[in-house]
This record gives sequence, C-alpha cells and structure tokens, in this order.
Amino acid sequence: MDIGALRLHNQHISRSALTTPEQVVAWMGGMQGQDFPGAKWSIGLRLPKATDASINCAFDEGRIIRTWPMRGTLHIVAAADVRWILSLTSPGNLAGSKRRRDALELDDKTLGRCREVFARILRGGKQKSREEMYSALESAGISTAGQRGYHILWNAALHGLICFAATTEKEQTFALLDEWVPPAKEMARDEALAELARRYFTSRGPATLQDFIWWSGLSAGGARAGFEAVKPGLVSESVKQKSWWMAPEIALPKPEHTAFALPGFDEYLLGYKDRSAVLDAEQADKVCPGGNGVFASTIVIDGRVAGTWKRTIRKTGIEINTIPFATLGKTERRLFHEAAQRYAAFMGYPLKIA
Repeated sequence: MDIGALRLHNQHISRSALTTPEQVVAWMGGMQGQDFPGAKWSIGLRLPKATDASINCAFDEGRIIRTWPMRGTLHIVAAADVRWILSLTSPGNLAGSKRRRDALELDDKTLGRCREVFARILRGGKQKSREEMYSALESAGISTAGQRGYHILWNAALHGLICFAATTEKEQTFALLDEWVPPAKEMARDEALAELARRYFTSRGPATLQDFIWWSGLSAGGARAGFEAVKPGLVSESVKQKSWWMAPEIALPKPEHTAFALPGFDEYLLGYKDRSAVLDAEQADKVCPGGNGVFASTIVIDGRVAGTWKRTIRKTGIEINTIPFATLGKTERRLFHEAAQRYAAFMGYPLKIA
C-alpha cells in the first residue's frame, strides 16, 4: 500500500476534482489555520487556477470560516459546518482549559462580561480588528495583558459568539457568528460524530483510529463512536500491525513522479498523530525544530517529505529557497520548480528559485 500516493489523491493534492474553496474545506472537514497565508495556499493547491485573492474572497463572502474547533486550535471550516463542529468539539475544549483560565485569572463571570462587550460592539453587522476588540475590553476595565486577550477571543469563539470574518491588508476582522454565517440545520451528537469521522477517513485515508482521535481532539470514546458508525463504509489494510482505514474503490492514476510545494501546517502532515508514513523520524526536527509547534513549508517528492522551502517576496518577484534533506535529482528539481511556479502564480508574482 502506497500511503503517500493514496493520501495525496484523497486530499485532492495530486488531483483537482473540486472547484471552490468551500468544497475543499468541507471535503477535508477542517484545515489547519494557524498561519493564515499558508492556510490559504493549503486550500489553493487543492484547486485548479486558484489565487490568493480568490481564497480571500471566500473568506470575505463568509463561505469559509476561521475559528478554533478541533483541539481548540485555529482551523478553517465551511460556513455550513461551523456550528455543528463547534457544538461537537467546544465542550471538551472549554472543559480542558480550566487550568489555563485559572492561571490567567479569568473566571466565568469575567468571561461572561467579555462576551457581553463583544456582542455590544459587533451587533448590527459590525466588524472589528483584534486591536479594537482588545481596546473595547480595556475600556470596560478588563485587562488583555499577556495572553489574556487571546484567551478571551478563543473562549468567545468556542461559545459560538464570534468568528474571524472579512480580510484586510493585515489581518482578518471579527464578527458575530450568528450575523456572519446564515443559520444551518442542527445535528444530533451521534450524527455529528459520524459525519466528522466520515469526512476524516474519506479525505485523509489511509489513517488510523488513533490519528482521528488526535486530529479531532474528541474524547477517545466519542471519536471511537463516530468511527464505529462509519466503519462499515470503509475498507482497511493492515501494515506493520496497524489497521489503516480509508474510503473504498480508490482509482489511483498510473504511478508517476510527483513534487509539491506544501505550506507549513498543511493537513498532509498535520492531519495525523503518526507522521512516519510520509516523514522519516530523523528528519522530523528539520520540519518542526525542537518540536516547537512551528512547522516549515515542505518539499514533497513522490509522497514523502524530502526537504523544506522558504519564500521571500521581493519587488522583482517571489524567491524560493530550498533546503532538501538530500540532493535532488534532475527530474525532482524540475518537478519542484513546476510546483513552486504554481505557488508563485497563486500569489501573483514571477518566480525566482535561489
């Protein structure tokens, strides 16, 4: 079983069968959103002829939403999915944040006041920058020092009050979720668990149950319940004493050499607890130095992470510096140049590889 090729196919990296940003995000269930420029490229590389501007437009029109669902970390989800996913994941994320709230001296009463402030300044379709959100809190006598401001925003988003909204030149603004996103049909918990599991294994398979538990941030029991509900519709293969699950009847194209320029935090790597199927353990520190949580953009050759890359935007174009783990062959260099060219076109710049 070629795990890398199957994942590239199922994640719509080696094929482009989707046509809009919201289709990509819905197919994936959710996509990492910590690094906003990189997150936009994660969506764009799964679409034919996408541009940074077209992904911005999807955010500006409220078709895709950036908030804190899975594991309480920033993700991008489709507008139609944001409420049922938050309803499923927020209770556990909020319960698990008690120690952090205590350390920041943020009790339930204070956080309730914060939500009242946000509701007041955003009501009526208004949008505010992060700085404006913090300023309103300070004016109400609520300190945003240290990490308090970020945690207050996080808490309000998990309660379903606010979300990131339209983009500006520097950042995204905030809006009230109920004003920014049209109402959607509610999902029962069992149905939501099954739906999240279905999307995970169909988009990221081959994957293990432990991968899904980690990615979703759900309790082991909740994630397992969702998995068991969709298990009859999946197929599995045992490799190295692990059961790998995926959607059936995957028609892979004829094997060929491939190269991709993936951003840091892309789901191809971040969507799994165990990343060894595509990244050698001895190279992991080069992708995420010291396990500091900051992931470099990666060179993926024939399904395996083969190095990292960095971009520098200059007046004359976009410069790509490559740091391969081993010397790339002529064909590999040519294929990666094509991948980098696609990224430059997405950003709207001429390409220069240093």
